[in-house]
Amino acid sequence: MEVQKPIPFETTWFERNEVNLRSVEESVDVLVSRNAVTNPLNVKAWALKALTLTDLTTLAGDDTKANVRSLCLRAAYPFPDHVLDTLGLDEVTRGMIHTAAVCVYPSRVPDARVTLAELDKLNDIPIAAVATGFPSGQYPLSSRLAEIKCAIECGATEIDIVIDRGLALQGNWQELYNEILAMRRACGNQAHLKAILGIGELGTMKNVYMASMVAMMAGADFIKTSTGKESVNATLPVGLVMIRAIQDFYRKTGQKIGLKPAGGVRTVQEAISWMSLIKQTLGPEWLQPHLFRFGASGLLGDVEKVILS
Repeated sequence: MEVQKPIPFETTWFERNEVNLRSVEESVDVLVSRNAVTNPLNVKAWALKALTLTDLTTLAGDDTKANVRSLCLRAAYPFPDHVLDTLGLDEVTRGMIHTAAVCVYPSRVPDARVTLAELDKLNDIPIAAVATGFPSGQYPLSSRLAEIKCAIECGATEIDIVIDRGLALQGNWQELYNEILAMRRACGNQAHLKAILGIGELGTMKNVYMASMVAMMAGADFIKTSTGKESVNATLPVGLVMIRAIQDFYRKTGQKIGLKPAGGVRTVQEAISWMSLIKQTLGPEWLQPHLFRFGASGLLGDVEKVILS
């Protein structure tokens, strides 16, 4: 598995960066409007694209083996054959109509693994596990690292870690880098690492930019907006700030880092706005599962409505 390589911590890359919120919001409006999608057939095509970029997620306190199995079935076969017949897809394309991954708690990874193996989809649909004291991250580092190792041993190939927002709010960027670096090393080359910033608890857009840069320096394969448990989750202006950080990091290192908006993306039209933003900034090449994901539990329901309409 190819994973990102950490680079040395360097404060000069981000400390002087200022973020003008009004300018960011205006830029989002312009960028998204350039690629408005209204034609019903085009909307359906974008809906299918959104499905293939989705980490179908269940992170509830009452998760069981049964509902994880149901999640995996929906991820692997979101539409019955007669619906796919109406879309005029060839056999190769039909085989690609599944979600990008399923995302569960570490204790539910074995359930997902068994189900996907039974469906012969284990090589097609990765298993992501949230870890490191999700959603708060307020646990000793030793236990957070142990959780990563446990999830990987159970079969997860993607780990969605949460950063310690307290370190960011205190401006302790070196320690934050050190913690994420330890998590990167715990994943090794066995799992991709997605760093959840918890943007609703970072206080300022500048902190969002700085936390994005620190996570990428420490070896994150993706930067992710939210846990979905904060009062503010994925918003387009925050997404653009994170995109700017990804662009700056790419210019400096040549490394392409993925983006994952999570929490609040519930409709196809919202997903289209995100994909349009990516297309207009990072480019169409980023609209692939190895560089862009939606973290969602409800988006698939709206995709189904659009496809069946």
